[in-house]
Amino acid sequence: VSEHLSDLESQIILGKSLKPKFINVMGGCDAWPIQTSIDFLKAAMDIADKYDVLCSFETHRGRSFYCPWNTAAILEHLPDIRITCDFSHWVVVSERLMDSEWDAIELAAQHAHHIHSRVGYDQGPQVPHPAAPEYQAALESHQRCWEAIWAAQQARGYKETTMTPEFGPDGYLHHLPFTNAPIADLWEINSWIGHTEQAHFQAWKQTSKIKEVQHG
Repeated sequence: VSEHLSDLESQIILGKSLKPKFINVMGGCDAWPIQTSIDFLKAAMDIADKYDVLCSFETHRGRSFYCPWNTAAILEHLPDIRITCDFSHWVVVSERLMDSEWDAIELAAQHAHHIHSRVGYDQGPQVPHPAAPEYQAALESHQRCWEAIWAAQQARGYKETTMTPEFGPDGYLHHLPFTNAPIADLWEINSWIGHTEQAHFQAWKQTSKIKEVQHG
Protein backbone atom coordinates (compact mmCIF):
# COMPACT_ATOMS: atom_id res chain seq x y z
CA VAL A 1 0.00 0.00 0.00
CA SER A 2 2.78 2.42 0.89
CA GLU A 3 4.38 1.89 -2.54
CA HIS A 4 1.06 2.64 -4.25
CA LEU A 5 0.67 5.85 -2.23
CA SER A 6 4.24 6.94 -2.89
CA ASP A 7 3.78 6.38 -6.62
CA LEU A 8 0.48 8.26 -6.58
CA GLU A 9 2.06 11.26 -4.83
CA SER A 10 4.91 11.43 -7.35
CA GLN A 11 2.44 11.24 -10.25
CA ILE A 12 0.27 13.98 -8.74
CA ILE A 13 3.31 16.23 -8.40
CA LEU A 14 4.16 15.68 -12.07
CA GLY A 15 0.56 16.00 -13.23
CA LYS A 16 -0.19 19.17 -11.31
CA SER A 17 2.31 21.11 -13.42
CA LEU A 18 -0.07 20.62 -16.38
CA LYS A 19 -2.86 22.41 -14.47
CA PRO A 20 -5.47 19.67 -15.08
CA LYS A 21 -9.19 20.02 -14.38
CA PHE A 22 -8.76 16.81 -12.40
CA ILE A 23 -6.51 13.74 -12.31
CA ASN A 24 -7.85 10.32 -13.23
CA VAL A 25 -6.43 7.59 -10.98
CA MET A 26 -6.41 3.84 -11.54
CA GLY A 27 -5.80 3.05 -7.90
CA GLY A 28 -5.62 0.15 -5.51
CA CYS A 29 -5.59 -3.57 -6.19
CA ASP A 30 -8.35 -6.11 -6.81
CA ALA A 31 -6.65 -8.62 -4.48
CA TRP A 32 -6.77 -6.35 -1.45
CA PRO A 33 -9.37 -6.87 1.29
CA ILE A 34 -12.06 -4.21 1.20
CA GLN A 35 -10.78 -2.52 4.35
CA THR A 36 -7.31 -2.21 2.84
CA SER A 37 -8.81 -0.53 -0.21
CA ILE A 38 -10.77 1.84 2.02
CA ASP A 39 -7.64 2.77 3.96
CA PHE A 40 -5.65 3.25 0.75
CA LEU A 41 -8.30 5.45 -0.85
CA LYS A 42 -8.66 7.59 2.29
CA ALA A 43 -4.90 8.16 2.26
CA ALA A 44 -4.96 8.85 -1.48
CA MET A 45 -7.67 11.48 -1.02
CA ASP A 46 -5.57 13.09 1.71
CA ILE A 47 -2.62 13.27 -0.70
CA ALA A 48 -4.83 14.89 -3.34
CA ASP A 49 -6.02 17.44 -0.77
CA LYS A 50 -2.41 18.13 0.22
CA TYR A 51 -1.65 19.21 -3.35
CA ASP A 52 -5.04 20.86 -3.88
CA VAL A 53 -6.04 18.67 -6.81
CA LEU A 54 -9.18 16.66 -7.47
CA CYS A 55 -8.51 12.97 -8.03
CA SER A 56 -11.18 10.82 -9.64
CA PHE A 57 -10.67 7.10 -9.05
CA GLU A 58 -11.51 4.85 -11.98
CA THR A 59 -13.59 1.69 -12.04
CA HIS A 60 -11.03 -0.56 -13.68
CA ARG A 61 -10.06 -4.22 -13.78
CA GLY A 62 -7.15 -5.08 -11.54
CA ARG A 63 -7.91 -2.16 -9.20
CA SER A 64 -9.96 -1.66 -6.05
CA PHE A 65 -13.03 -0.66 -8.08
CA TYR A 66 -12.81 -3.65 -10.42
CA CYS A 67 -16.38 -4.90 -9.90
CA PRO A 68 -19.74 -3.44 -8.83
CA TRP A 69 -19.96 -5.26 -5.50
CA ASN A 70 -16.56 -4.32 -4.09
CA THR A 71 -17.03 -0.79 -5.35
CA ALA A 72 -20.37 -0.44 -3.60
CA ALA A 73 -18.94 -1.80 -0.34
CA ILE A 74 -16.08 0.70 -0.49
CA LEU A 75 -18.19 3.69 -1.51
CA GLU A 76 -20.43 3.20 1.51
CA HIS A 77 -17.43 4.18 3.66
CA LEU A 78 -16.17 7.07 1.51
CA PRO A 79 -18.98 9.58 1.01
CA ASP A 80 -16.73 12.28 -0.47
CA ILE A 81 -14.79 10.22 -2.99
CA ARG A 82 -15.17 11.03 -6.69
CA ILE A 83 -14.92 8.30 -9.29
CA THR A 84 -14.45 7.87 -13.03
CA CYS A 85 -17.01 5.42 -14.31
CA ASP A 86 -15.82 3.01 -16.98
CA PHE A 87 -18.52 0.40 -16.76
CA SER A 88 -17.03 -1.67 -19.59
CA HIS A 89 -14.71 -3.22 -16.99
CA TRP A 90 -17.58 -4.21 -14.73
CA VAL A 91 -19.40 -5.78 -17.68
CA VAL A 92 -16.56 -8.11 -18.63
CA VAL A 93 -15.67 -8.95 -15.02
CA SER A 94 -19.32 -9.77 -14.26
CA GLU A 95 -19.98 -11.32 -17.69
CA ARG A 96 -23.23 -9.39 -17.98
CA LEU A 97 -24.60 -5.94 -18.71
CA MET A 98 -25.14 -3.73 -15.69
CA ASP A 99 -28.93 -3.43 -15.84
CA SER A 100 -29.11 -6.29 -13.34
CA GLU A 101 -26.80 -4.43 -10.93
CA TRP A 102 -28.72 -1.17 -10.89
CA ASP A 103 -28.29 -0.50 -7.16
CA ALA A 104 -24.51 -0.43 -7.69
CA ILE A 105 -24.91 1.81 -10.74
CA GLU A 106 -27.05 4.31 -8.82
CA LEU A 107 -24.58 4.37 -5.95
CA ALA A 108 -21.66 4.87 -8.35
CA ALA A 109 -23.60 7.66 -10.05
CA GLN A 110 -23.76 9.54 -6.75
CA HIS A 111 -19.94 9.63 -6.75
CA ALA A 112 -19.36 9.94 -10.48
CA HIS A 113 -17.18 12.80 -11.64
CA HIS A 114 -16.14 11.63 -15.10
CA ILE A 115 -17.20 9.00 -17.67
CA HIS A 116 -15.17 6.78 -19.97
CA SER A 117 -17.48 5.85 -22.83
CA ARG A 118 -15.96 2.54 -23.81
CA VAL A 119 -18.69 -0.04 -24.45
CA GLY A 120 -18.04 -3.52 -23.10
CA TYR A 121 -19.87 -6.81 -23.56
CA ASP A 122 -20.14 -10.01 -21.59
CA GLN A 123 -16.98 -11.54 -23.09
CA GLY A 124 -14.80 -8.48 -23.51
CA PRO A 125 -14.08 -4.92 -22.35
CA GLN A 126 -14.56 -3.37 -25.79
CA VAL A 127 -17.05 -4.18 -28.54
CA PRO A 128 -15.54 -4.28 -32.04
CA HIS A 129 -17.65 -1.25 -33.03
CA PRO A 130 -20.36 0.42 -30.91
CA ALA A 131 -22.41 1.24 -34.02
CA ALA A 132 -22.74 -2.41 -35.01
CA PRO A 133 -26.33 -3.64 -34.65
CA GLU A 134 -25.20 -6.86 -32.97
CA TYR A 135 -23.91 -4.73 -30.06
CA GLN A 136 -26.90 -2.39 -29.83
CA ALA A 137 -28.06 -3.90 -26.54
CA ALA A 138 -24.63 -3.33 -25.01
CA LEU A 139 -24.51 0.28 -26.22
CA GLU A 140 -28.01 1.03 -24.93
CA SER A 141 -27.24 -0.54 -21.55
CA HIS A 142 -24.17 1.66 -21.13
CA GLN A 143 -26.18 4.69 -22.22
CA ARG A 144 -28.74 4.03 -19.49
CA CYS A 145 -25.89 3.97 -16.99
CA TRP A 146 -24.51 7.26 -18.32
CA GLU A 147 -27.94 8.86 -18.07
CA ALA A 148 -28.07 7.82 -14.41
CA ILE A 149 -24.76 9.63 -13.91
CA TRP A 150 -25.96 12.77 -15.67
CA ALA A 151 -29.09 12.83 -13.54
CA ALA A 152 -27.09 12.37 -10.34
CA GLN A 153 -24.60 15.07 -11.35
CA GLN A 154 -27.43 17.44 -12.15
CA ALA A 155 -29.01 16.79 -8.75
CA ARG A 156 -25.63 17.44 -7.09
CA GLY A 157 -25.34 20.83 -8.78
CA TYR A 158 -22.81 20.02 -11.50
CA LYS A 159 -22.69 22.75 -14.14
CA GLU A 160 -20.84 20.56 -16.64
CA THR A 161 -20.18 16.90 -17.26
CA THR A 162 -17.15 15.32 -18.91
CA MET A 163 -16.71 12.16 -20.93
CA THR A 164 -13.73 10.58 -22.70
CA PRO A 165 -14.41 8.41 -25.78
CA GLU A 166 -11.89 5.86 -24.62
CA PHE A 167 -11.92 3.07 -27.18
CA GLY A 168 -8.31 2.01 -27.27
CA PRO A 169 -5.59 -0.11 -28.82
CA ASP A 170 -3.35 -1.94 -26.32
CA GLY A 171 -5.22 -5.25 -26.56
CA TYR A 172 -8.68 -3.67 -26.70
CA LEU A 173 -9.08 -3.23 -30.46
CA HIS A 174 -9.98 -6.49 -32.19
CA HIS A 175 -7.52 -7.79 -34.81
CA LEU A 176 -7.71 -10.50 -37.45
CA PRO A 177 -5.73 -13.65 -36.68
CA PHE A 178 -2.42 -14.27 -38.47
CA THR A 179 -2.34 -10.85 -40.21
CA ASN A 180 -2.94 -8.88 -36.98
CA ALA A 181 -4.84 -6.33 -39.06
CA PRO A 182 -7.29 -4.19 -37.04
CA ILE A 183 -10.92 -4.91 -37.91
CA ALA A 184 -11.98 -1.28 -37.52
CA ASP A 185 -10.48 2.19 -37.61
CA LEU A 186 -9.84 3.37 -34.06
CA TRP A 187 -10.15 7.07 -34.87
CA GLU A 188 -13.47 6.48 -36.60
CA ILE A 189 -14.76 4.47 -33.61
CA ASN A 190 -13.84 7.18 -31.12
CA SER A 191 -15.25 9.89 -33.38
CA TRP A 192 -18.48 7.95 -33.71
CA ILE A 193 -18.97 7.40 -29.98
CA GLY A 194 -17.96 10.99 -29.25
CA HIS A 195 -20.48 12.49 -31.66
CA THR A 196 -23.14 9.95 -30.69
CA GLU A 197 -22.82 10.78 -27.00
CA GLN A 198 -22.83 14.52 -27.60
CA ALA A 199 -26.15 14.07 -29.39
CA HIS A 200 -27.34 11.62 -26.72
CA PHE A 201 -26.55 14.10 -23.97
CA GLN A 202 -28.38 16.93 -25.72
CA ALA A 203 -31.44 14.71 -26.21
CA TRP A 204 -31.31 13.59 -22.57
CA LYS A 205 -31.00 17.20 -21.41
CA GLN A 206 -34.14 18.19 -23.34
CA THR A 207 -36.06 15.23 -21.96
CA SER A 208 -34.86 16.10 -18.46
CA LYS A 209 -36.13 19.67 -18.85
CA ILE A 210 -39.53 18.41 -20.01
CA LYS A 211 -39.76 16.10 -16.98
CA GLU A 212 -38.88 19.00 -14.67
CA VAL A 213 -41.69 21.09 -16.13
CA GLN A 214 -44.17 18.22 -15.88
CA HIS A 215 -43.26 17.59 -12.24
CA GLY A 216 -42.93 21.28 -11.40
